[in-house]
Amino acid sequence: MKAEAEAAEQRVPERHSIAGAEQVPSLGMMLFAFILTGLGTAMLGPLLPLLTRQWHLRDEQSGLLLLAQFCGSFLGGATISWRLKRGLLLGVSASSLGLFVFAISPGLSFACPALLLAGFGIGHSLTAVNILAGQRFSEKRASALSLLNFFWSFGAMLAPLLSGWLSPHVALPHLILALAVLFAICASGLALQMRTGFTESRPIEQVAEPGQRPGLLRTTFVFFMAMLFFYGGLETCLSGWLTTYAFRYGDKTLAISQYTTLLLWMSLTLGRIGSAGLLRKLPETFVWRLALLTTLLLTGCLMFAYTAATIALTAVCLGLSLSPWFPITLSLLMEQRPRARQAGIVIAVSGLGAAALPWLMGVLSTRSGSLQRALVVPVLATCVLLTLSLMRRATLAK
Repeated sequence: MKAEAEAAEQRVPERHSIAGAEQVPSLGMMLFAFILTGLGTAMLGPLLPLLTRQWHLRDEQSGLLLLAQFCGSFLGGATISWRLKRGLLLGVSASSLGLFVFAISPGLSFACPALLLAGFGIGHSLTAVNILAGQRFSEKRASALSLLNFFWSFGAMLAPLLSGWLSPHVALPHLILALAVLFAICASGLALQMRTGFTESRPIEQVAEPGQRPGLLRTTFVFFMAMLFFYGGLETCLSGWLTTYAFRYGDKTLAISQYTTLLLWMSLTLGRIGSAGLLRKLPETFVWRLALLTTLLLTGCLMFAYTAATIALTAVCLGLSLSPWFPITLSLLMEQRPRARQAGIVIAVSGLGAAALPWLMGVLSTRSGSLQRALVVPVLATCVLLTLSLMRRATLAK
C-alpha cells in the first residue's frame, strides 16, 4: 500500500504556478539563488586585473583561474540528479565554502582548487534552478525563462559594479568573504524551507507518456551540448577578459575599465526583459539566429576598437545581442523533455566551454603579445554557433 502511494505521488505533476509560493524552494529563494550564481559567475573578470597585479601573473596564468572556476562549474552541472532541490542546497553550500577558501588564498596554488569548489557549487545550483524553472513554467517557456534569467544577469551586473565601487576602499579578501556569506545565508534559507517533513518526488519529465520516447535522442543530446559549450565559452571570453581588455586598449583607469564590463552585463540584463516581450511576438528561432549574427559582427568590431568610448559602446551592443540566446536555447532543450541528468549535463557543458575558451584566449594573448588578436577565439565560437543554429531543424528531426 505504501509503495502504491509513493508511486502515485511520483506521477502527480507539479502545478505550473508563476507565483510558486506553495512550492519548495519558493520562487523568492530561486530568484535569490539566481542572483547569487550570476554574481559568483561574473565576479572573477572584474577582479582579474587586481589578482594579476597582486600575484604577478601572466595572461596564461590568469587564464588558469577562469579555467578552474568553470571546470568546477562543468562538474557541478554534470553531477546533477533528479533530486534538484537537494542539489540546489548542496550547490549554494559548496559555493560558500569555496569562496571562503579563495578569499584567504595566498596565491595561485590555493586559489585554483578553491575556485574549482566554488565553481562546482555555482554550476550545481544554477543547473538545478534552471531545470526547476523549466519544469514549472511550461506556458510561454522561452519568455518566462528570459524573465527569470534577468535575475541571473542582474547578479552578474552587480559583479563589476560592486568591484569598481568597493575595490578602492575594501580589501579584496573582504569582498570575496562577503559573497561567501551571502551564499551561506541562501543555504540557510533553503535548509529552513526543506527541514520539516520534506520529501522530493521525481520531476514530471521522468514520467513518459504512453508512446513517448523518454529523454533525448543521441543526436539531439550532442547538438545541445555543442551549442552550450561554444556559448559558454563565448560569453565568458567577453565578460572574463573585457575589464583587462578595456584597461589595456581603452581607458587606463581600472575603475573605468570595470565599469565597461558593467555596461556589458547591464545591457544583457535589460535585454532579458526586452527579450521576454519580444519572444511573445516573434518566432524563437528567428530571434535566436538574429542574436548570433549580430554578436558575430559586434565581436569582430571589438577587435578593432582602440578607444574607451568605442569599447564601451560595443560592450553595450554585445550585451543586448547576447541577451535572448540562453533562454531560447534552454526553452528549445526543455521542449525535448530531457531527463534531469541529461539537462544537467547539457547545461554543465557551458561551464566546460567557459573554462576552455577563455583559457585559450589567455594562451594566445601571451604567445602573440596581443589580447586583441586573441579575440579571434570568440569570433570563431560565434561562427560555430551560427552554423549549428542553421543545422537545428535537420539535427532535431533525426
